[in-house]
Amino acid sequence: MNTTRPRTDTAAPPGHATAAASSAPVSPLKVAVASLIGTAVEWYDYFIYGMAAGIVFGPLFFPEFSAAAGTVAAFATFSVGFLARPLGGVIMGHFGDRIGRKSMLITSLMLMGIATVAIGLLPTYAALGLAAPVLLVTLRLAQGIGVGGEWGGAVLMAVEHAPPHRKGFYGSFPQMGVPGGLILANLVFLGVSTSLSDDAFTSWGWRVPFLLSAVLVAVGLMIRFSIPESPDFAEMKETNSTQRLPVVAVIRNNAKDVLLAAGAFIGNNALGYIFIAYVLSYSTTVLGMSRDLILTLTLVASAIWLVTIAWASALSDRLGRRKVLLVGSIGQAVFAAALLPLVNTANAVVILLALAGTAVFLGVVYGPLAALYTELFTADVRYSGTSLAYQIGAILGGGLAPTVSAALYAAWGSSIPVSIYLVGVSVLSLLCIAAIKRRTEQATEVTRV
Repeated sequence: MNTTRPRTDTAAPPGHATAAASSAPVSPLKVAVASLIGTAVEWYDYFIYGMAAGIVFGPLFFPEFSAAAGTVAAFATFSVGFLARPLGGVIMGHFGDRIGRKSMLITSLMLMGIATVAIGLLPTYAALGLAAPVLLVTLRLAQGIGVGGEWGGAVLMAVEHAPPHRKGFYGSFPQMGVPGGLILANLVFLGVSTSLSDDAFTSWGWRVPFLLSAVLVAVGLMIRFSIPESPDFAEMKETNSTQRLPVVAVIRNNAKDVLLAAGAFIGNNALGYIFIAYVLSYSTTVLGMSRDLILTLTLVASAIWLVTIAWASALSDRLGRRKVLLVGSIGQAVFAAALLPLVNTANAVVILLALAGTAVFLGVVYGPLAALYTELFTADVRYSGTSLAYQIGAILGGGLAPTVSAALYAAWGSSIPVSIYLVGVSVLSLLCIAAIKRRTEQATEVTRV
């Protein structure tokens, strides 16, 4: 861990910009809510792809494959987006540390919106042949670049505007954008699905959630233009203390922090995307359950996930990040083992309990990670460091999980190998959290009042 450069995140009063920005007080809550809304819109775009991949992309873009192979291929295009996320994190992290957090948040949202609407307009294999899945993959890559630069900027805007003793709580707002986007995606998909016949949904109804993104992105952009730049970045510009190559600097000085932070996220992200995308596909195609029922159950569990994120993050301000994360990671490993066996009962009540329990521990881990990540890096490399760690963890976690799970089931005809895989990555993350040095915890103790 780099200890040679003094931190710059406490120089400006909480909720105020320096002279380089605005002299008027800025409400940390306003910035946090703006981060939540913008992030929810961006993750809505990202999640509707995962839902469509689990429901319709196989037969529409890979019709010459078997049903199982088509599902694997569809989830493979889903995973492709994760490969582009570190590129987005590196590019926008560089400019976010050089020219500002706010401008990169606006850029990422615009890129995500354009790619999402284009997917909604994309002809299928029947019309374009091989060009259709190629274009689908290309647009998914664009989505990956957009979301790759999103998370770090949104978290930094919320945390860097927050009072020192409330960084965990305010940092939870962009974290809540993930289940918020999932809830929105579920509501839209559920509304379209229940309003149309199966044939109409497969023919054109699946496009509606993608096209609706244009309206949501416009709203998100209006909100993001209204918030001021981060006070920490404003101070760096005022003192001319930005790094020329922040990505290089963070790799040189904080490589261990990046790797441990990425490892801490792998299990949470893998289980999260099983929760988001794979359970829907598995329960409808393998167990023959109603798509609308599973969407409804996921919707309820997502609301629990959202509330738990805020609660656990506020708790981490009082008890420390590491303690909350260790307890959450143990529970996460337990539900990684239990989720699919409980889903296999095909009982709606049991599945709801399984999803709700999974959602609780997903939230307990995911919420405090935002503040933990920002505490690992100094302000001059913070956008780059947090983005790189998060996106590497996302590739190795959620980027692989749906595809690996579909492939394991196709090879073994059983969900047991999938559960073993989920437990393995959850234990790995638990070990990484345990290995993060207590310096982070001690920094939290110093700022706690």
